[in-house]
Amino acid sequence: MKTILILASLMLMTAITASAESIYNLKLKDIDGKDTSLDAYKGKVLLIVNVASKCGYTKQYTALEAIQQKFQKQGFTVLGFPCNQFGGQEPGSNAEIKQFCSSKFNVTFPLFDKIDVNGDQRSPLYTALAGKSSPFPGDIKWNFGKFLIGKDGKILKRFGSSDTPDSPEVTAAIEAALAAK
Repeated sequence: MKTILILASLMLMTAITASAESIYNLKLKDIDGKDTSLDAYKGKVLLIVNVASKCGYTKQYTALEAIQQKFQKQGFTVLGFPCNQFGGQEPGSNAEIKQFCSSKFNVTFPLFDKIDVNGDQRSPLYTALAGKSSPFPGDIKWNFGKFLIGKDGKILKRFGSSDTPDSPEVTAAIEAALAAK
């Protein structure tokens, strides 16, 4: 019986490790349409956000950029994933999104190709973040949903659209993730 428990524990740990690794290996495209992955962000604390340019929460770009500037030297980055699934609030092309973000909000954090975060065409990244095997499963409710990822690639927290990036709850979670070994 003890052997079975040890084997089950090892299999579970392997599955958890594989899940943590897989977020880095997913094939993505950056905002310029170039093939990429999250491999360059291994060992960093990440805040992954589905963003939109014509949303009531769009002003969160200011706070996202502020936390990017505040924590980036400590090994943190915001990653923005444009999405047009909520009220058609991200209708532009990638070039238009990039221009909007840089000119209106001085965004310096990485932006990626427009994706679906829910439904049949859900990006594999969002399947990992919010799918059945996620610690925080469930459809994304609206623009500017946030996932905090630890240095080890594990999903630590999920924040909703109304949780501002510079709120005490979000910044405390970022600081705790950065302090973790």
